[in-house]
Amino acid sequence: MTRTSSGASAPASPHSDTALSPDTSLRPDTIGALASPADTPAAVLPAAAPRVALVGAHGYGARHLENLARLTALNLVDLVAVADPRPPAEGVLAADVATFSSLAELLAAGPAPDVVILATPIQTHAPLALAALAAGADVYVEKPPMASLAQFDDVLAAAEEAGRLVQVGFQSLGSQALPALDQLVADGEIGDVRGVSAVGTWVRTTGYFKRSRWAGKRSLDGTDVVDGVATNALAHAVATGLRIAGAARAADVASVETDLYRAHATESDDTSVIRVRTAAGTVLLCALTLCADEQAAPSVTIHGSKGQAEFFYTEDRLTVSTPDGERTQTFGRTDLLENLLAARRSRTRDAGLLSPLAGNGAFMRVLEAIRTAEPPRGIGAEHVTWKGDGDDAHPVVHGIGRLVRRAAAAQATFAELGTPWAAELPGTAGPLPAFTVNGRVVARPADGSRIRPTSSPRPYLHRVSTLAGTVVTDHMPEDHVWHLGVGVAIQDVDGVNFWGGRTYTRNAGAYVWRKDHGRIATLAVEAGESADKSGGWRTETLSWLPEGGSAESGAPLLNERRNWSWAAVGSSTWRLTLDFELTPAGPDPVALGSPGSNGRPEGGYGGFFWRLPAVAEARVRTSIAEGEDAVHGALPRPEAPWLAWSGNFRKGEPDGGPATLVFLPQAAGPAPVNDPWFVRVAGYPGVGLSLAWEHAATARHDNPLRRRVTVLVADGLLSTPDIEQLITTLGEAA
Repeated sequence: MTRTSSGASAPASPHSDTALSPDTSLRPDTIGALASPADTPAAVLPAAAPRVALVGAHGYGARHLENLARLTALNLVDLVAVADPRPPAEGVLAADVATFSSLAELLAAGPAPDVVILATPIQTHAPLALAALAAGADVYVEKPPMASLAQFDDVLAAAEEAGRLVQVGFQSLGSQALPALDQLVADGEIGDVRGVSAVGTWVRTTGYFKRSRWAGKRSLDGTDVVDGVATNALAHAVATGLRIAGAARAADVASVETDLYRAHATESDDTSVIRVRTAAGTVLLCALTLCADEQAAPSVTIHGSKGQAEFFYTEDRLTVSTPDGERTQTFGRTDLLENLLAARRSRTRDAGLLSPLAGNGAFMRVLEAIRTAEPPRGIGAEHVTWKGDGDDAHPVVHGIGRLVRRAAAAQATFAELGTPWAAELPGTAGPLPAFTVNGRVVARPADGSRIRPTSSPRPYLHRVSTLAGTVVTDHMPEDHVWHLGVGVAIQDVDGVNFWGGRTYTRNAGAYVWRKDHGRIATLAVEAGESADKSGGWRTETLSWLPEGGSAESGAPLLNERRNWSWAAVGSSTWRLTLDFELTPAGPDPVALGSPGSNGRPEGGYGGFFWRLPAVAEARVRTSIAEGEDAVHGALPRPEAPWLAWSGNFRKGEPDGGPATLVFLPQAAGPAPVNDPWFVRVAGYPGVGLSLAWEHAATARHDNPLRRRVTVLVADGLLSTPDIEQLITTLGEAA
């Protein structure tokens, strides 16, 4: 292996046939203290610098050339050869560096280098790594390590059999911020770990996908490539997230879910969510896009019960936020090639590597899930704006920055968020897929089974809309990801949180994260529609289960029978009625509390709750009062039996428009309605009826807790006379 760039033979390097001697290799800062070779015994002569060959000199290979020049100056490596069908420009390499058109040609020239660096297309990693290992070299391979899990297993087995090292080029894993992050978690600074999220919003142009034949491909000429936002462009976000979540080897991953989309005209995904559940139970949610309006530094966040730590891995910057304040620190980074050289000297196989091949098994489980998934779904042109011209043109998915943040906060996929361009979720709507009024879909039920545990999974309605199509609900919003459309939620059911999020406790006098979240499971559903197709009904049999409970084995706290009914009320209005009854599942009464009953002034939410989307020019009122301060906490009364919310819902969005909601609590038994209104406008838009405003309510076998509320959903901004007329019509229809 002694060819010059012209292909002519050259004198052999003095190190070309010298084996590495880990026991006698010396650091550069000790070399100057040695006597001259003529006066020094052979036993203490410095070991020769490892002989390194680079395969792939362009693209990221150019960065390796720069790094190799630095390490050569420190006498840490001896770059002896470069293999690339297109050699580097004249003058880039030293005169004694041989060049070859391929690794096969390089190895055939012999002797094999000590280390082979692979900066080549994804689909070539496995065969080139196998060839280098068979020749006796250690390997540094760029990410992703291989194009399939089977290839990964083959290379891993070959490395173990040959006793060679393989380092994977996830440079972020060399950051010294990672051990610091491990320590602050171990010290309990951010409390118990609730989950990990990775977000990346990058911009990639059409020219980016023209740089090579394999770019943007899932396969090329029948060979797996698996390019994509999670496997290549933002693969560091996934790999770093897995490292922080404690998943290194393949066995550390319990499951991988993929939600893949593309706005570019490519085969591969460019806008995706990947959700990984580790064997230890930690959830990592990666929300990534190459179709942002502008590029931002990607990060991985570890969410704790007392705070969070966000690692900006491209900058080695760590920001820690707790109730005591926020601090930011920037760390150094260990070069992965230097780390590989140090591991070679130590003779301890893989023990010192920061990104060993075996330690990338978890990442390969993610890549394999993407490789075997259905091809990414195209994002419709109506949801994308193109910016720039020619090769500089790039798509911007509408609202993608907010969607990425929401997905990360809720640990939800784009499909679960109900994103208009995302796939519909199968099997969550029960026997009746949607509520329809005269053939128009006005609401969709969900069983909530995919909701994250800390959001108290439960059934609800979302994408409730007017007859003209204006959407008047929201779910998993960024400000409160546990708010779920329209439904029933209670924060304190005998000490179990069925609302989601943090729990307000009297002892703490504050909201705190606790492992106290329950879930509401759907046991049975009956449904039907009216004879004239103008409405319908749905009855759900539900079980309220404490943390860790299951419908089969757990001990439920409450049984619920929930009835929905809906029907047209004129040409531009329809009504939705919810009637629910809560009965203790066991022999004893069950207390139903709220932050208000636990000491938080005017925080008595719990029971019926409707989360609205953003509403411009919002107006909330009863017949005798207007504004949040005036109506929040007020009791429905004969002279003010309704509460109305009107405004421009989702202003500027295709499914937005002016609408009015009229809430009508109704007596569901002999007792009068006495639940105060819970209303939020300034902080977030929401309306509820409070079961436990200041004191806990109780559900008993001889006196089940039963409530009923009707909501009129109308297009347009209704005046008070309009509302009164609608209610009169409703009464006549009843």
